[in-house]
Amino acid sequence: MKDGQKSSSNQLFPDVKENPKPTVPKLYPDSSLFANWGDDLSEEDQKMAQGLFEIYGYNAFLSNQLPLDRKLPDTRDRSWAQVQSSPKRLTHDEVVNRKLDRIDETLNKLALLFVASGQKSSSNELFPNVKENPKPTVPKLYPDSSLFANWGDDLSEEDQKMAQGLFEIYGYNAFLSNQLPLDRKLPDTRDSRCLKKKYPGNLPTISVVLIYINEALSIIQRAVRSIITHTPKHLLKEIILVDDCSTYNDLGKPLEDYIDRIHKERPELIKKVRHKRQMGLSQSRISGWEHATADVVAILDAHVEATEGWAEPLLARIKADRAVVVSPVFDKVHFDDLHVEQYIASAHAFDWALWCMYESFNADWLKMDDESQPGKSPSVMGIFAADRRFLGEIGGLDGGMTVYGGENVELGIRVWLCGGSVEVVPCSRIAHIERAHKPYVPDLNAAMRRNALRVAEIWLDEFQKNTFIAWNIPLKDHGIDIGDVSERKKLREKLNCKPFQWYLDNVYPSLESWNNLLGYGVLTNTLLKSSCVDQGPVPGNIPVLYECHFQEPQYCYYNTDDEIIIGLIKSHKYNKNRCLVDPGTGSIPTLHQCELAKKNQLNLHWDFRQGRAIRNKKTNRCLEIAPGESGEYELIIQKCSGQRWTIEHLVTSF
Repeated sequence: MKDGQKSSSNQLFPDVKENPKPTVPKLYPDSSLFANWGDDLSEEDQKMAQGLFEIYGYNAFLSNQLPLDRKLPDTRDRSWAQVQSSPKRLTHDEVVNRKLDRIDETLNKLALLFVASGQKSSSNELFPNVKENPKPTVPKLYPDSSLFANWGDDLSEEDQKMAQGLFEIYGYNAFLSNQLPLDRKLPDTRDSRCLKKKYPGNLPTISVVLIYINEALSIIQRAVRSIITHTPKHLLKEIILVDDCSTYNDLGKPLEDYIDRIHKERPELIKKVRHKRQMGLSQSRISGWEHATADVVAILDAHVEATEGWAEPLLARIKADRAVVVSPVFDKVHFDDLHVEQYIASAHAFDWALWCMYESFNADWLKMDDESQPGKSPSVMGIFAADRRFLGEIGGLDGGMTVYGGENVELGIRVWLCGGSVEVVPCSRIAHIERAHKPYVPDLNAAMRRNALRVAEIWLDEFQKNTFIAWNIPLKDHGIDIGDVSERKKLREKLNCKPFQWYLDNVYPSLESWNNLLGYGVLTNTLLKSSCVDQGPVPGNIPVLYECHFQEPQYCYYNTDDEIIIGLIKSHKYNKNRCLVDPGTGSIPTLHQCELAKKNQLNLHWDFRQGRAIRNKKTNRCLEIAPGESGEYELIIQKCSGQRWTIEHLVTSF
């Protein structure tokens, strides 16, 4: 077939029906780049191709995919083929010029790497007797972009465009990542006592699983290289790359080429698992675990860098106790300049919505006064290592979780309830990029809420209502499909797991039980149902009436102590809620920390029945609404006039 001719499988095989390809919308219908090319590109690839086209004026996206030694058509006149000529010998001057060109190219690359590493220098430092011409000021094209807040002052306009385009795609500085060495040296953030520890020689072997979808190629390459460099060869059995159906071209053949180069150094070290459709984080971790063959499986994100000595402390703990699931400490790689910030060792915790958070280790760990010691943790944060067989014995990972969120908390709770434990090991450090945004999941809330309700149904017993309250949804008939939980409930019964009350008593006693709540949600007056009680400006302690938006500042809670909490209720005993108070004089209600209000005997107790008045028990005045000077209704406290209030959801009738 001649170049330029197009055919389909119908032309070659007329009896075979061709499945129609899904139509991808053209994002740039007026761009000359796409006039005769790019019909099959995904939306993500169209964005990248157009961005590079605007910078270079030609199809750099396609150029990056083509072989460097591609075969070109011979366009000479046919008579030229009859001319026989011997290869031209280079003159001495031509040889010298070519060598100089290579030296110049090498110097340019070194200069680029020097700038990309974050170090700044001038020619005056290299040649102090030479006066340096002032550089022209380059305008900032993206003054509001978080990428350029602390980085990129010296970039040209073209480089700014490319850096910003890649930032929008990946959520971190892929432009800079592409310039940095794959084996860059990171600071050693371990406690000095970690450096003195000795580990057994017969540690278990490890399979390292890297999960990704549409990650920057250089980020994955650097993760792989760091693991190879910083894991003892006799311990590292394999690296398993799990691709959750990425669509970027450079994660195809360019990544395969990189793997081939690694295999020349370490044959068959890397396995690649690719999903045919996007299946989410939990299922990707399951795929990695199922393909692992070493004694221990470590499941990591692909946007990480392993550091010196990261593996041995984890493997030593698992060798000592096969039922412990361990996590390293995650040092933060900043999304803009990619520098590493040391994080202190902390427990991995969560609130009643099952959002992850850091929390101090318990008092027993603090008493040891040794920051090199492992600390007990209520949960895992997503990067962890476990005995591969033990993980299977307790049910692996919940395949019913979707997209993202909640799966790590589920694992932590299950491990504790079903015979294991969870620890954070401070002597193990992983550098982890914290993205500015997650481009593959623009809104995490829907998936996270669904997964949280699933975990609550299976594991939280009578405390599952707290997850409903935290998400401000009704206890019944919420209409959210959490999938089939019957098999996971059977697993819990089979493993003879403990009740969640045991977990609260022995593992996570700082969680509030919320057993005294009667009602929750937005609080509205029957005279004006479109406006809600709101906590008002923060900082500040004056609640207001505001158009209902049904977000956290408008969540209210009424409890058996006759208190009205305004603003999102706190999940932990060490955090303080704010209660509605009648100041006793004037008409403006106030908010005060509930414990301090009790201690100071403020007027914080209210008589409230659903659909009735809200009356202060001490002053006999009522919370009401009235037109203000602007004509808009305002929240006030005054002599009761019979106004009625309704709270959105009931825990029990009152």
